[in-house]
Amino acid sequence: MSAPGVSPSRAEGDGPPRLLAGLRGAVAFLRGLYRRERPREVSPAPARPFPWEAAYPEGLSWDLEVAPRPLYAILDAAATAPDKLCLEFLGKRYTYGEVAALVKRAAKGLAALGVGKGVRVGLLLPNSPYFVICYHAILEAGGTVVNFNPLYAEREIAHQIRDSETRTMITLNLKSFHSKIVARLDDGALDTIVVCRMSAALPFPGNALFGLFKRKEVADIPSEARHIAFERLIDNDGAFTPPPIDPARDIAVVQYTGGTTGTPKGAMLSHAALYANTVQTRMWATSLRSGEVKMLAVLPLFHVFGMTGVMNVGLHCAGTLILLPRFKVTEVLKAIDKHRPNVFMGVPTMYSAINARKDLASYDLSSLEVCISGGAPLPRAVKTRFEKLTGCTLVEGYGLSEAGPVCTINPFGGRDKPGSIGVPLPATIVEIVALDEATRTLPPGERGEICIVGPQLMTGYWKREAETAEVLAGGRLRTGDVGYIDDDGYVFLIDRIKDVIISGGFNVYPRMVEEAIFLHPAVEGAAVCGIPDRHRGEVIKAFVTVREGATLTAAELRAFLKDKLAPFKQPREIEFRDSIPKTLVGKPLRRALVAEHLARREARRKTARTKAPAPAS
Repeated sequence: MSAPGVSPSRAEGDGPPRLLAGLRGAVAFLRGLYRRERPREVSPAPARPFPWEAAYPEGLSWDLEVAPRPLYAILDAAATAPDKLCLEFLGKRYTYGEVAALVKRAAKGLAALGVGKGVRVGLLLPNSPYFVICYHAILEAGGTVVNFNPLYAEREIAHQIRDSETRTMITLNLKSFHSKIVARLDDGALDTIVVCRMSAALPFPGNALFGLFKRKEVADIPSEARHIAFERLIDNDGAFTPPPIDPARDIAVVQYTGGTTGTPKGAMLSHAALYANTVQTRMWATSLRSGEVKMLAVLPLFHVFGMTGVMNVGLHCAGTLILLPRFKVTEVLKAIDKHRPNVFMGVPTMYSAINARKDLASYDLSSLEVCISGGAPLPRAVKTRFEKLTGCTLVEGYGLSEAGPVCTINPFGGRDKPGSIGVPLPATIVEIVALDEATRTLPPGERGEICIVGPQLMTGYWKREAETAEVLAGGRLRTGDVGYIDDDGYVFLIDRIKDVIISGGFNVYPRMVEEAIFLHPAVEGAAVCGIPDRHRGEVIKAFVTVREGATLTAAELRAFLKDKLAPFKQPREIEFRDSIPKTLVGKPLRRALVAEHLARREARRKTARTKAPAPAS
């Protein structure tokens, strides 16, 4: 018999090779709770007990066992209490029994369209009951969900459709959604579009008023076979038995990400990986009791953080999802005041926007118990102010699409270490490897690349074997992030490897400069970039936004930073702006800022050349 996690071919023979195979298998078993399709060689694991285990909530063990299950089992389990409220959407309420029945009917309808094992179905939807229902219906039919960002341009969506080989897309009957994909029917990229009516998801009189006041936003849907109304999709008896699922091998979601290699690609997340990450994340908040969770669902569910941390964790808790289609700070504050959620997972820009509200005292936010920030670095000043204003502890977590996504979270009520992204979740190992030698694991305190091992890791990138082999080398996920682990097992994120600024031979991490800028009370937002320079390689430039009603000059900010940053980390240029372009989860678009700066610089050069006097004849 071969050792756990080792194929028979690795264990063949006698002597040292067999012993080595056995040792590798034992390490693989320790790091993964179940076997993967192609077991990988892994580096030696840190010695137990891990230092971070001391920070775990009482009653939670690193050795948490998660049996691999189909991802839709989360909803099936919660639906055993059919009268429990599952979804609240702009005044319309759905019980678990109603949602489960709609999922069965939608799954049967999708199966009739040819959706089965491994068939990819796209979701181009905002937060709404349609997203929750269609997501789980695709999984029950045996298909694979491909999440699409509705904010993407038509060209970007077209590329993702072709790359993922998505043939069926589910979207809204709004022009801003339908117009981005309808041409894909004519060019053959798509076979079918399932159209969901926004008004049908609203209660009376909202459904009637929507058609009256939003008429110009509603798309003109052709009456032809390639367009299928959601009502027609679910026009069946719902008698549907899901096909057999191999949780470890079958892909539940293809989640597109810029990832660690810089090009759009799909992270293949198995049922087992996403189910494990849901359980890992849910168990971290030990105060949450099943059936008593009310989750504010404003993070986009098509984003991996919203998908796992909000939707799947909320359903696993048999909780109620208070769905908001977009983040508008007034709507969020009203929803918290009215619906009394106790869980809010968001991104730093959301918490910052709440902090900036001058009328915050008008809203009752006392129901909040568990608040987690992810998706982008959480400035210390934003965390401190939010906690002071709301009385709720806000902890930072860390993850990435390739890991389902959650890898580390700070403990609730535990030791608070400024700047830390927390400690590894149960069954998860975080290691730091040398930037110049990926096989060398670094001791506590030394900076290197953050690497992850755990059951939540992706199977690989869709149709990208070379990039998969590089990112999952050694059996661990190379994140492309620079950080370190301290003696207590807390992880600290420094920055993305690709964002490091090399100025005059010194390495400068943008996040560290941004953290110092955020300490100024007049600063609302900041992004730090490296601008190409002939003499220094790069110079540091800070793009800054100022709080409403406040004033700040470049000279004042430089004076403020003088004793907070080393001279070589001081911004050479400071630009004040009305806004900073950001990703959906609040990460500053540094490349866009640099491109904008360079374009302006080139325009000035052209103008100067044009105005230059002609040489004397």
